[in-house]
Amino acid sequence: MSDIREVRLILGDQLNAKHTWLRTQHDNVLYVMMEMRQETDYVKHHIQKIVAFFAAMRNFASAIEQAGHRVHYMKLDDANNTQSLTQNLAAILAQHPKAKLSCMLPDEYRVDHQLRSWAGKEDIHIDWVDSEHFLSQRTVLAEWFPDRDNFLMESFYRRVRKQFDIMMDGDKPEGGQWNYDHDNRNKLPKSSSVIAPSCPANDVTGIHQMVTQQNINYFGEIDPQHFIWPTTRKQARDILSFFCQHQLAHFGTYQDAITDTKVHAHAWSLYHSRLSFAMNSKMLHPMEVVNAVLAHWRENEDTISINQVEGFIRQIIGWREFIRAIYWHHMPEYKNLNALGHQRDLPKFFWDGETHMRCLSQAIKQSLKYAYAHHIQRLMLTGNFALLAGCDPDQVDEWYLGIYIDALEWVELPNTRGMSQYADNGVLATKPYISSANYIKKMSHHCSQCRYSPDKKTGEGSCPFNSLYWQFLARHESHFSNNQRMAMMYSVWNKKPQEEQRALIEQAEYYLNNIDEL
Repeated sequence: MSDIREVRLILGDQLNAKHTWLRTQHDNVLYVMMEMRQETDYVKHHIQKIVAFFAAMRNFASAIEQAGHRVHYMKLDDANNTQSLTQNLAAILAQHPKAKLSCMLPDEYRVDHQLRSWAGKEDIHIDWVDSEHFLSQRTVLAEWFPDRDNFLMESFYRRVRKQFDIMMDGDKPEGGQWNYDHDNRNKLPKSSSVIAPSCPANDVTGIHQMVTQQNINYFGEIDPQHFIWPTTRKQARDILSFFCQHQLAHFGTYQDAITDTKVHAHAWSLYHSRLSFAMNSKMLHPMEVVNAVLAHWRENEDTISINQVEGFIRQIIGWREFIRAIYWHHMPEYKNLNALGHQRDLPKFFWDGETHMRCLSQAIKQSLKYAYAHHIQRLMLTGNFALLAGCDPDQVDEWYLGIYIDALEWVELPNTRGMSQYADNGVLATKPYISSANYIKKMSHHCSQCRYSPDKKTGEGSCPFNSLYWQFLARHESHFSNNQRMAMMYSVWNKKPQEEQRALIEQAEYYLNNIDEL
């Protein structure tokens, strides 16, 4: 008879070494972790994403086992692995009939629903505990703003700042301002020296071979002998330290900048921390990151301005926490929203980067190479184009969820369906995040390398972003006519001569009809 009295499930994105569970070693507690096809197959994933999670999971399991905890770890190719979370759990519980089941709250609705439905059907009690990672609870929006239907990130962010006393001077923001957005919209000069990012060189050959042998349908590139993403907590902390020492001083100023590989060799990383995978897998706690950044700033206030720090802190305790709150407040209905009725298939070049549009080619090929793009590339390049082209938000969601190493549904879905595609009709953003080529020319170094001209609106060689932008506005005028933040754009459109309007719409329709050849 088994001596196990408690089975504790740890999911692949719950690698929190500081969790209360792990503070005390119990011989009658069994920790269970699983690699499963249900997780590799629910969308088509980038190979680096699959490998990163499996490698991090294995390292985490090994670490807690070495600390004295009992661990049952199922590899993907284990003979007794059913590839289903609940079927595997049922088999394990059958081996330990006196054990209760404890689970950390999942962050994805899909997994939460799966566990609760199974437990209800099989009459199994689950002891739920917090993952002890986020600064707020799932229900925070209803608790903090009970009388509101719409929520503003800025209000949320300020409340978190106050609650955790982050960059506060009494009840006022340190420096006299809550945010420094106006200082953080600079184009990166061609003369700027961008430091090479700090990347580990992990050997994940064995995991890569296993994934390939299991015939998992993945995409993207990988160098399995020099895998660049952190798979241990120490590696994640090393990257955090590197960011503080070498990138923080320029982060805010250039957080919205986009550059080109012909201009800057390290265009893919710039001054971004690249900590999102480490955080979303819970190897790093958000306050650990915040405190490290603040401590480094306090020691170097003469060389690091406040806008660099506030811009980064806002991403961590503002946007990241707010996005999760929006997700849990609106799921499961949020996943099916399509306010603009977009149904176009995602262009083929989203899967290989083979397009003459330099900005999209660079962003997509970078994503295929590194499983990473920074937030402005995701929002104002690939996301902007998909929205202007009227692409099906289901397909856009699947692409973002699959291609990026840090993409879990709780963070990807609101950012994509809401912030990027406006499919939620303004739940997250007060207006669509769209632009013509002018924005891309202003913020990037791509246009001078491109076949298309950002200065041409119609005709041969005109940038598709220009005509698609105006056609989008014309197509959805009835939808946005009462949106005050869109009033200026519609004023410009309505003042254009009918002949110019017609030429822009015809140009856009030509591009849409030939979208795979752009």
